[in-house]
Amino acid sequence: MSAFHKAKLTGLLFASVLLATPAAASTSFDGQWSVQIASSNSACTSGASVSIGINNGEVASNTSAVTASGRVAEAGTISVTLSTGIKRAVGFGRLSGSSGSGTWRAAACSGTWTAQRN
Repeated sequence: MSAFHKAKLTGLLFASVLLATPAAASTSFDGQWSVQIASSNSACTSGASVSIGINNGEVASNTSAVTASGRVAEAGTISVTLSTGIKRAVGFGRLSGSSGSGTWRAAACSGTWTAQRN
């Protein structure tokens, strides 16, 4: 095998290892967070608070009353789904340091949220 072919094969093997290795999970935002939910629509619940946990960039709820799931990217962008019974809301936003904010929407409601790391 020529040196050129060996170099090409080595490069392909290296590239395949890089592609097969999962990206490191973001841990910058790991911890317990308190999320305040607001809506300007009087028919919607406003002033609610929910506690979530983030572990290796994965969002989970801290209580059995609300199920939370979602993901935080390394840059701090977050997408979350909260559900309780048949009600479901999705939220998007950004975390930075020990706080964050964004928007949420549900079937007939929408609003904003803010978060603080505990």
